[in-house]
Amino acid sequence: MSHRHLVSFATVAVVAALASLPVAAQTRSPEAAEPAAWTMPRLPDGQPDLQGYWTTQTFTPLERPERLADQEFLSEEEAALLQEQLTAEGVDPLRRDAVAIEDPDEREAALYQENRDASYVHYDNQVWLRTPVPKGLSTRRTSLITYPPNGRIPPMTPEGAARVEAEAAMAQVFDGYETRPLMERCVVWTHEGPPVLPPAYNDIHQIFQTPDHFVLFTELATNPPRIMALDGGPGVPDAIRQFAGDSRARWEGDTLVVETDKFIARRNYRGSNRHRHVEERFTRVAEDTIRYEFTITDPTTWTSPWGGEVPMVRIEGPMFEYGCHEGNHDIRHILEINRNLERQAVEAASGGDSR
Repeated sequence: MSHRHLVSFATVAVVAALASLPVAAQTRSPEAAEPAAWTMPRLPDGQPDLQGYWTTQTFTPLERPERLADQEFLSEEEAALLQEQLTAEGVDPLRRDAVAIEDPDEREAALYQENRDASYVHYDNQVWLRTPVPKGLSTRRTSLITYPPNGRIPPMTPEGAARVEAEAAMAQVFDGYETRPLMERCVVWTHEGPPVLPPAYNDIHQIFQTPDHFVLFTELATNPPRIMALDGGPGVPDAIRQFAGDSRARWEGDTLVVETDKFIARRNYRGSNRHRHVEERFTRVAEDTIRYEFTITDPTTWTSPWGGEVPMVRIEGPMFEYGCHEGNHDIRHILEINRNLERQAVEAASGGDSR
């Protein structure tokens, strides 16, 4: 356990908060989640004030690790141990898969980049990706998915499974840039949403509000900010399809509800594309917390709807531009390498020298 260090005061405070939070307070009930002395901040028009900078960073996995089976919440002891391990100095913020490791010693070893296989080539993740408040757990839940009850994405339909298989096969095609995956080309990232799910890093969201619009600006994004009218109207015609879909927002009491559909067919999300419907709910439940909930429905891809909850925690700004494709030569080099491999294969087959 040579890497275990004393955590900072801020981390200790988070551990205490996680440990003292009763399971009942982690349900969908806003009354249970709101401190008694807290008053909802409001804009001049009376609507809840959700503006500011918020982070979704967490080691909590999207799907519940199989080792936790039907365990919906971590115990206080489990949460405290994980929080200590995950926030220790030197931990690689990209090792989100470490939570699935049952043995504490094996899990701790996996959290450090120096223990990775020698073939892993990357910059020093701990130096470049560690945040002022280290990434840890933002909830005692064992998964971000809250339903189905097993905390896992439902089984796929035959049609959905076929799309996933076709997409995986296309990822092996290097004929030109048009065939490369959209994430590789920095066209659109999966986590950009909707739904908004925690990326591996740079997970800040800035919210702006006016009486008639709600704006969500995600840091690690290649698409423009999502600008949503608050009229709850029908949106754009069905013939207009976009990478981020078409989002319409409305207030239901103090909860902002956003419904999105009309995704472009090429925007695959785990096999789902143009038939996907996403409902998002933003509810401010404390001075420093927005409860973000989402539901995804696509009967052509999954056998049932599924959804979850992601705490959005207030942080200090500013948020910096993330320019994925500016000066990016990766596509050119990826194609050049594949042409070279093809040439070597032809020369080897003909008995020639490829050197």
